[in-house]
Amino acid sequence: MEIDGSTTIVGVIGYPIAHSLSPRMHNAAIQTWGINWCYLPFQVTPESLEKAIEGMRGFGIRGLNVTVPHKQAVMRFLDWVSPEASAIGAVNTILNEEGRLSGYNTDVEGILAALRFGAGLENLPEKVVVVGAGGAARGIVYALTTVTDVKHITILNRTIWKAERLAAEMEKMAKEKTEIAGKELDGETVRDELREAGPGGCETAHGAGLVINATPVGMYPDVDCSPIEDPSAFHPRLVVYDTIYNPEETRLMRLARSRGARSLNGLNMLVYQGAKSLEIWTGRKAPVDVMREAVMS
Repeated sequence: MEIDGSTTIVGVIGYPIAHSLSPRMHNAAIQTWGINWCYLPFQVTPESLEKAIEGMRGFGIRGLNVTVPHKQAVMRFLDWVSPEASAIGAVNTILNEEGRLSGYNTDVEGILAALRFGAGLENLPEKVVVVGAGGAARGIVYALTTVTDVKHITILNRTIWKAERLAAEMEKMAKEKTEIAGKELDGETVRDELREAGPGGCETAHGAGLVINATPVGMYPDVDCSPIEDPSAFHPRLVVYDTIYNPEETRLMRLARSRGARSLNGLNMLVYQGAKSLEIWTGRKAPVDVMREAVMS
C-alpha cells in the first residue's frame, strides 16, 4: 500500500480505539481490490467529537465507522441520517459526499448475519436478553424486533431507567408483536431472566435461549471484568454472544462455558457490519471472506 496525494482516507473513531481490528480488516479488503485507499483508526474523546466530525469535512475523509462511546452523540453533527439509524437512535457509519455527511447503522445487518451465519442460529429463540442500553444495544434490540421468531426481549442495564427508556422506545416501533422489558442488571434479575430452558430446548415461561452482551465490559485492557459475574446464571442450553472481539475469549464467555453454555465473540458481527460499511463508501460488494480471514489470523 502506497500513500500519496490522491489516497482516499476512511477510518474509525472511538475512545479508546487502540484495540480495534477494523484497520486490519478493511485494509485487507482494500488491498484485494488494489485501490488507492487507506483505513485508519482515530482516537477521539467525547469532548473532541464535534471537532473530529468537522475535521472529516475539512480533510475530505470519505467515510468513518463510529464506535463506543460516540454512536448516539455523533448524530447531531450530521446532515442526514437514514430512517433505520434514526429509528435506532444510533449511527455507526458516516459517508462524506463532498462535505455532506450521511449517517447509517450497519449493526442491524451485522448482528443478524453473525447470529445466522456465524453462530448457525437459523431460528432465534423466543426470548433474548440484551445486556446494555447504549448505542450498540439500540441497534441489536432493533434488529431483534425484525425477527419473527423473537417474541420477548429483556434489556438489562446497571442504570435501570436507561433500560426502561430503550425498551419503551423499541416496543413502540417493533414491526412484529414483540414484548420488550427494561430491568436492572443485578444478580437476582439475571438468574431469573436466564432460568434454564425446559426439556427439548424449549424455554420456560421465564428462560432465555440467547444472551447478547452489548456493553464494553470485559474489553481490552479490562479483561478481568464481566457484565455477568455469577456463573450459576448460565446453563447448557444457553447461547451467549459477546459483541466484544478483543480479547478473543472474554471473561463472560469463560464463565458461560464453565456451565456448559455455548459462547461466541463479536468477530463475525465486526466483519458483517464492516463489510456493509465498506459497500456504502465504495459501491462495491465487500470481500467478506478476506475480511474475516484478516481479523482471525
